[in-house]
Formats: sequence, C-alpha cells, structure tokens
Amino acid sequence: MSDMPHGAHVQPPTRGQRWSGFRQSPLWPAVVLVLILAAAAGLFAGSYTYSMADPTPHSIPTAVVGSYEQARGQAFLDGMEKALNASVKVHAYDSVAGARQAMDDQEVFAIFDIRDDGRTVVVDLSGASGASVAEVLADTAPTVGEETGVEVTVRDLNPLQEGDPRGLAIFYISLAAVIIGFVGAIQLSVHARSLTPFERILFTLAYALLGGFAIAATVDWLLGALDLPFVESWLILALTLFASGMVFTMFNTLVGRWAMLPTWGLMILLGNPSSGGAVSWPLLPSPLGEIGRWLPPGASVNAQHTAVYFQGHQHAFPFLVLGGWALLSCAVFWIWRHRHPGGRERRPAHTGS
Repeated sequence: MSDMPHGAHVQPPTRGQRWSGFRQSPLWPAVVLVLILAAAAGLFAGSYTYSMADPTPHSIPTAVVGSYEQARGQAFLDGMEKALNASVKVHAYDSVAGARQAMDDQEVFAIFDIRDDGRTVVVDLSGASGASVAEVLADTAPTVGEETGVEVTVRDLNPLQEGDPRGLAIFYISLAAVIIGFVGAIQLSVHARSLTPFERILFTLAYALLGGFAIAATVDWLLGALDLPFVESWLILALTLFASGMVFTMFNTLVGRWAMLPTWGLMILLGNPSSGGAVSWPLLPSPLGEIGRWLPPGASVNAQHTAVYFQGHQHAFPFLVLGGWALLSCAVFWIWRHRHPGGRERRPAHTGS
C-alpha cells in the first residue's frame, strides 16, 4: 500500500524547478550550441565580408627616384595621391638599386622612377608583394599619367608564379595548416583523451610535421601550383600546425569544453581575414592590417610568402610570432595541465606477492 495519504495530490514543479531540470538535461548544451553556431555563422560571414569584399587602399608604401621634385613629376605624384585618396606613402631613394633593395625587403610595394625631368615615369611593381595592390597601382598610374601629361610605363619586376596567378595559393595552404592544426588537437582531445601532457605535445608535434609535409608535397609535387623552397615551406607549415594545435590545447585547459569558441574567434574570425593572404595588408581596414601580423595565420602567410617569392630576404618576425604563440600555449598548458580534461592517472606497478 502507498504511504501517501488518501486524496493527496502531487504538486506540479515550479518554474525554478523546471528551469533547473532543463539546465541539467542534455537539451541545455544542445540549445547553447545551436545559438553559438548561428552567431558564429553570422560573424564568420561578416568578418570576411568586412575585410575582403571591398578592399580599399589605406597606406601603400612606395619608393620614388629620379626627377620627382620637378613640376611634372610632382604633378604625377600628387595625381596618384588624389586618385587613391592619399593612400600612397612615398619614400625617396637616392638610386634605383636602393629602391629595389627596399622592394625585395618588402618595405615598399612599387617604385616610381621619374625620368626626363618628369616627362616619363616607369612604375616598377612587385606582383608577388601583393597582387591586389599591384593591380590597383597598375590601373591607376596610366590614368593619372594621361591626366598630367606624363608617359607611364608599368612593369612587374617580381611576378607571381604561373600556377598561382592571383597569389592565393599561399593563403590556402596557410589556411589549411591553421584549420588542421586545431582540428587535430580537437581530435586528440576526443579520441586520445588519456594522453599525458607530454605525450599530447609530442603527438601534436608529430601530426604537425607530417601534415606540413603532406600540404607542401601536394601543392608542389602533386599539383605543381607552387614551386616551393620545400624544406623551408614544410617547416613553416609544421610550425603553423603546431602553434594552432597548441592554441586549442591551451584554451581547452583554460575553459574546458568551450575551447572552440576562443580558438575559432582568434584563428578564423580575426586571424585569417587579417592575414594579408587573400587581400594585401595595405588594402585591409587599418586595424586588421596591424593586428594580422601578430597572429599565427598572418605570421604563417608572411613567412611563407617571403620564402616563396623573396628568397634571401626572410625576416625573423613571423617566426617569432609563430614560435611565441606555440611557446605561450605550451607553457599555459603545462603549468595548468591538471585542469586539462584529458590525461590519465599514474598507477604504481604491481609487485608480486
């Protein structure tokens, strides 16, 4: 027989009890994920559209040599400033050789060689420095020359490779390294959850080295899209993969199962649109052009771009950025490794009786 008194009724759950029950049910994280994914979709589209849909010159560093102080030469430079909304930043050099050295060091995107007391101008571009910037300058310079009575000749001193006519291949391989880097770390956290912290770092390094080799071999040997300096490109890709993987591992240590949110925000929503791979930095909104250099995607594109098109002029900065993110992530993960959701207990070996 029931202990409940005859005629007693079960009280319906209160609103607070229903909410508490919902929060503890499997429906709660599912609803949160639906909302997060919807917001991520809008942010993803918005970040790329904001950065790339309407690239506008903001600051294009250029070199000028020759008769730039003559009236016609000055009129041409003023015309370029006006046509590009004062976005051309001119730096005077004493010689063409000095200006070309600056171009090889990626300090300037073009050289205005003003000759014959300003009657002729040779515009030397570097398509490899940024196809979008070179296209803007190549379209604008002849028009300004007609308006100012200056004969303009446009040349490309460092064109893109035939297999990469738009200069996007480096962006794609860097994007692949970034995404596979943190997706690999996600998969390790799901399918190899019991790895110790040291083992997790080693396996992240292992798939970074193999993944970097696979990307470089596919793009160069299999497809022939880029003629890569293979070992250097491979190591840049491997460092990108490792840094991206450890960034997720760091966030997984700090915020647990929601680690994908800061990883996606940092690497995809902010990092890739500002990397300078699809749209050159001078054409990006100014804050993104500055921020991108300090994030792994931008550093990867920067290092890879120099390795492929400016051999002998590599800079340390992108490697310091990639290495810094990798070191920071490893340090945070190692210091707070007890908070990481993975790992396994160390059990003493059983001794015989």
